[in-house]
Amino acid sequence: MSVTIDPTIGDKVTRWLRDAGAIRSGHFKLSSGLHSDRYCQCASALESPEIAGRLAEHMRHLLPSELRIDTVLAPALGGVVWGYELARTLAVRSIFAERKPGETFALRRGFALRPGERVLIAEDVITTGKSVRELLPIVEASNAECVGFASIVDRSAGAFEAMDSNGSNLPAWALTRLEFRTWAEDDPPSDMAGVPVESPGSRHTARDGQEVTR
Repeated sequence: MSVTIDPTIGDKVTRWLRDAGAIRSGHFKLSSGLHSDRYCQCASALESPEIAGRLAEHMRHLLPSELRIDTVLAPALGGVVWGYELARTLAVRSIFAERKPGETFALRRGFALRPGERVLIAEDVITTGKSVRELLPIVEASNAECVGFASIVDRSAGAFEAMDSNGSNLPAWALTRLEFRTWAEDDPPSDMAGVPVESPGSRHTARDGQEVTR
């Protein structure tokens, strides 16, 4: 099951991101380990409560009307603001999972999921989907149910897929799709030679062991 996009709003959302300075050019090492000459920093758009509210409202309309959601769960750090705003718009609970360097995601700060709770996992940008897939064991260990994934941007070219422990495909929705050029670290294109590399993703770590935030 590929990522569902509403084609009527994708161009509008992309324009909002561009106008907010969220789409950047340079040489970036992504959280996935791939390199790219562009990067989408959704935090730049989510600085504006007005834009964040508009994005969440569009997602509310994109989600199936029959989809019942009890809680929105997001990975720290990049998904926290988006997850909270989406939960506020859906009038449900918002929680987030955190990961210390070298560890897996876990619920902290007293957060917990109840058996049978229906959980929507929210992330600002999905590229490989590694972070959101890492949240599935948290949901299933609590005997809760993941009902799908909701992101602002799909950077997987629609190819992101995730399955629950029973092997069932889970649905995913995104407001827009961005397709940037990417390459492996050991195979850079010639025009990127000598361009300084930035590592903006929150999965990369700094020398002092603290996570570099988005």
